[in-house]
Amino acid sequence: MLALLALALAASDGGVAGGVTLHPEGGQDFTAEAKLLFRVVACQGDEPLPPHIDAKIVEEHCKKLNGRIEKYRQTWVQVASPFIQKLKPQGLPTTIVYPFGGGDLVSALTTYPELTEVTTMSLEHAGDPRRIHKIDARRLKDSLAVIDATSAGLLVANDSKTENLMKGQRGDLPGQLSFFLIALAVHGYEPVSVRYISLDKEGKVKGHTAEDIAAVEGKEAKLLHSRWVAPDFSEAFDNYEMVFVKKGGDPKKEAKVHRHFAQNLDNDHVLANEPLRKYLDARGRICAMTKAASYLLWRDNFSTIRDFLLAHMEFMVSDSTGVPPAFATKAGFEQQAFGKFSASFLGAAPQHNADFVKLWAKAEPLGFRYGYLDKALQYHMLITRKAAKKE
Repeated sequence: MLALLALALAASDGGVAGGVTLHPEGGQDFTAEAKLLFRVVACQGDEPLPPHIDAKIVEEHCKKLNGRIEKYRQTWVQVASPFIQKLKPQGLPTTIVYPFGGGDLVSALTTYPELTEVTTMSLEHAGDPRRIHKIDARRLKDSLAVIDATSAGLLVANDSKTENLMKGQRGDLPGQLSFFLIALAVHGYEPVSVRYISLDKEGKVKGHTAEDIAAVEGKEAKLLHSRWVAPDFSEAFDNYEMVFVKKGGDPKKEAKVHRHFAQNLDNDHVLANEPLRKYLDARGRICAMTKAASYLLWRDNFSTIRDFLLAHMEFMVSDSTGVPPAFATKAGFEQQAFGKFSASFLGAAPQHNADFVKLWAKAEPLGFRYGYLDKALQYHMLITRKAAKKE
């Protein structure tokens, strides 16, 4: 990672071999595409658009998006972030793991503004950024309408509905990457470099070369859940890595890294993916978060990812889809509840529901939404931290 940070500044000016820009850490570099998407989708900057991009369509999109971003900053970032910061003990890790995260880099940066590295994992694939170079006015308008509709869940309701995330898996603009870039816009960051990645047998990150991408050009990304929507782009664009900094920041000193892996996190799929397990183990001590995660961490068939969190994390922020008390207490954690909780928003295990009702009986007030509402549509949030060692 240190080498990545040191070389990140050179990413957008990397060497060219056969017309392909090379990423300094290996693989093909897609920073140019990311910066164009940052301008068109995330509405950052005022540089002239390429001739094939209809400036009026972009302007109409940006008027709506910028209004949502400003409201999100005022009603959530400026409220939730300082509240959560006060709950953190000193010396927490700045490496973050966010399972079931969807396109939710924006909440990760609100919850952990101090992060230096964040890994998200979900059923969604990062997406192909190349189509922005050939998009016409009609397709641009239609695609931006999808981005408007799908990003609104995060920026307005602090939650991404499954059907919205699925829509982003098809079309001319990469849904997940677009969400990630909007997250940078919300928090005042800008992309430095982007590449698409896989993991070698030892769990180390490997950039996809132009040859790697060409080899699977006609092979669409795999459907990771039977009820999900199949992506319409190559499997080369499943997973990605982005280096980013505060606007005008020095990548050699201030760079942060986001990696996203398209991954079904149930036991069968995680146990079968040894490189991912090695990658996660190599993160060492972490902080974690999850929200709006369908209560999957309550279930026995997601025990592998739950056990990973309990073995590696020091601190976790979640809604009620986080780790239930029965598992957290046994692993040496204590939990602090905020807001109100009467029952899970979706049907879930009665015993875990009962345990959470007891926990929330002595909860402190909460003035913002964090992920799901409960069954009675009430705000709630959960802090899970390592219990203090007894003398």
